[in-house]
Amino acid sequence: MKICLSQNIMYVLSMILLAACTNIQTTPPSTQIESSSTSITPPNENRLIAIFPGVVTDADYNTLGYMAINEVSRDLNIETDYEESIAVDQIDNILREYIADGYNIIWAHGGQFVDSMVDLATHFPEVVFIAEGDEPVTNPPTNLWFIDRNFHLGFYLIGATAALATKTGKVGYLGGERLPFTYAEVHAAQQAIHDLGLERRVELIPVWVGDFNDPTKAGEFTESLVAQDVDFIMGSINLGMFGAFEAVKAPDDNKILITTKYLDKSGFVPDNYVTSLLYDFNIPLIDIVRSIVAGESGGYYPLDFYSGETLQLPFSNLDPHIEQQVTELLNRILDGSIQVIKDTSPIY
Repeated sequence: MKICLSQNIMYVLSMILLAACTNIQTTPPSTQIESSSTSITPPNENRLIAIFPGVVTDADYNTLGYMAINEVSRDLNIETDYEESIAVDQIDNILREYIADGYNIIWAHGGQFVDSMVDLATHFPEVVFIAEGDEPVTNPPTNLWFIDRNFHLGFYLIGATAALATKTGKVGYLGGERLPFTYAEVHAAQQAIHDLGLERRVELIPVWVGDFNDPTKAGEFTESLVAQDVDFIMGSINLGMFGAFEAVKAPDDNKILITTKYLDKSGFVPDNYVTSLLYDFNIPLIDIVRSIVAGESGGYYPLDFYSGETLQLPFSNLDPHIEQQVTELLNRILDGSIQVIKDTSPIY
């Protein structure tokens, strides 16, 4: 299976502005960020280095990070640079070199880097570190910002959509690696199925590919789900989604519906695509860097439907009545009448 990444990235980057016009807009609360009390006097020239676990042309998670640093560079006149396809065991040496070169703001775009960022922050108190993850750091260094991604919130809605749409009564979750956030996504989808009173009629089958960026493996796991009569697949992988897309196109006798994450990918599989959970890291990164420039050394920034997360509407290939039901659930999350539990406990 061959995938043309250059065409993919050009398509997604051109479509993201259109997607923004069709999604639910919410009014942000009065306070968005919790800042630490300690301040660092910003240097005369701020320089930001971003670390990405994959390539910035993945039309997915890493593309969003690349877009965010470009926005920071334009809006805040900050010098930025990045390193892509970085493994956890590489980050320490790489960042020490950038710090020696005068970079004073470090952003690691990936939950696997949290421990490394905490360790580096303790050794370089004059540098501000921005980490992302799914479970806030206990007793964080005062020069650490933490972006809590809260991916589980959106998967409550995706789980509800799948439960309401399935005809076979079997829905699948396609994850990359077994990590706290993937467990939380599955638990949130299960909560939605339970809250709808459909747990006896709908079975959720989660699988983990073992890699977020392998289209071949993702296609094989998708085919396995389809072979188990799954007719709705909730995707939570990156570049691997393109393998899943090819797999859901194949069945002739049973239409397989699929959702994705991060960006609008409707153009890749229009006959099977339902929706996506859209994320915008421009919002948190600009907010945080502004705070850093103002002298705030660290703090906590939660992603939610007010700040960086959006459900793509309208749905495709679904009865409009289902979209209406899911939108009502979203409104209940926004008004606090539904509390989506963040359960990161492992699933075996």
